[in-house]
Amino acid sequence: MALHPLQNAEFLSTAASDAQLPPASVAEIAFAGRSNAGKSSAINALANRTRLAFTSKTPGRTQHINFFRLRSGALLADLPGYGYAAVPRELKTHWQQFLSRYVSTRQTLVGLVLVIDIRHGLADLDRQLLDSFVESGRPVLVLATKSDKLTPSAARVAARDLERALHTGYPVHASRISVVPFSAVRHVGLEDAERVIAQWLGLEETQVQEARERTHKEKAPPSRGVTRGPKRRS
Repeated sequence: MALHPLQNAEFLSTAASDAQLPPASVAEIAFAGRSNAGKSSAINALANRTRLAFTSKTPGRTQHINFFRLRSGALLADLPGYGYAAVPRELKTHWQQFLSRYVSTRQTLVGLVLVIDIRHGLADLDRQLLDSFVESGRPVLVLATKSDKLTPSAARVAARDLERALHTGYPVHASRISVVPFSAVRHVGLEDAERVIAQWLGLEETQVQEARERTHKEKAPPSRGVTRGPKRRS
């Protein structure tokens, strides 16, 4: 049974600088990736929402981290996309430094979800972000998105190639890096991704089942009572 750790997420705040980050008090998971890699679509699919996270009309222009509160109390950090060619170099540098500081120094960050277009593989900017993160010893989940754009056999080959590149580039940290072929359109890889994220957040099946039961009770129609027949005279 899937845990759905991102469902019922709600927007909390946004941060364009270190000073605007929320207090580091609860566990956080971060989503990062190149612009147009499908990060927003992946978040929306995992949260079972259509517009929880959305892409700017001008890709690569988003300059802030959006935070969402999960029903477990943890936070989801949607990091700005990087690598879009039309963004000025100074702006790129600012974002890269901001992201690097966040992923390398944020004490409550328990895991990084790196979104990579399965058709293009690992890029230099992906490696730069990983370089800032993996030395902390925390896990990485790579969502190899847009797998629906390839045939099933080609998607499997591309995922293996991506996994090989990651394990070759980061041999010391290979055991903490997992790759999941993913498609937000066809919901491929949803359960595998949810299982990993739930483990990071320390969620148990019983906790999730209790949350589901509470949600079901809240949505259930009010009881109309028991219909009784006419009273009998004594």
